[in-house]
Amino acid sequence: MSIEIKNISKNFGNTCALDGVSINFEENRIYGLLGRNGAGKTTLLNIITNRIFADKGEVLVDGIPSMENDQALGKIYMMGEKNFYPETMKIIEIFRWSKEFYPSFDMDYANKLADIFELNLNKNVKSLSTGYNSIFKVIIALSVNTPYVLLDEPVLGLDANHRDVFYKLLIEKYSNSPATFIISTHLIEEVSNVIEDVIIIKKGKIIRNESREELMSAGYTVSGMASLVDEYIKGKEVIGTDSIGGLKSAYIMGQVFRNDVPEGLEITKMDLQKLFVQLTNA
Repeated sequence: MSIEIKNISKNFGNTCALDGVSINFEENRIYGLLGRNGAGKTTLLNIITNRIFADKGEVLVDGIPSMENDQALGKIYMMGEKNFYPETMKIIEIFRWSKEFYPSFDMDYANKLADIFELNLNKNVKSLSTGYNSIFKVIIALSVNTPYVLLDEPVLGLDANHRDVFYKLLIEKYSNSPATFIISTHLIEEVSNVIEDVIIIKKGKIIRNESREELMSAGYTVSGMASLVDEYIKGKEVIGTDSIGGLKSAYIMGQVFRNDVPEGLEITKMDLQKLFVQLTNA
């Protein structure tokens, strides 16, 4: 059971959005799909859901080709930044229509989440703020109960409290009703404690695809006086550095051997956001 991406390529004119991407999204996992603006994240999600079509390659959902296939597409729900709901339709009506298209949609749970987020169900889409526009789409995504849920920038416009509520609800939902969640987001530091697997896409190519634990243990940060750091990193796989005044930090792939670290240098774990920035720098 998985969504299998096989050698997908997509061009928009002279711009290559995806270049031979192959990847599997396994069942009952939480993935972080990370990349800079224009890296190809949304294009990939749109191809999976047939909102756009690839120039080459195919997508299989539980072994079934997804191209214009209702059986395959019915297993996927995508929450995107764009709003495809009628702007004059009330939220309660959108919930009812969601039940028509997704029979497993849990109306009681959706109403419960609306209460938690203090969402007025009698408001129409047009009257919602950016944050509440995201909230009502998040509620639907958490209530549809499809095997695969794609979340493209799910916390767009949400304040810190609402973002915290969303992450807690997502973990609770995943624990009670396991499914595959694919989260595409720019808020890497926030999502790092939620995701289990990390996929980093750069200029249309997958450059990392591994568990969060494997990725975070693949490198470390060394900090201290610039001259000491420069001496220490000779011959090591350095993916980036930061300097301020006479101090320097270097981001290194590989294992650290503490006995080889000279006095005056500090070794710390590589956090996901720092690692992402260094791996995706031009």
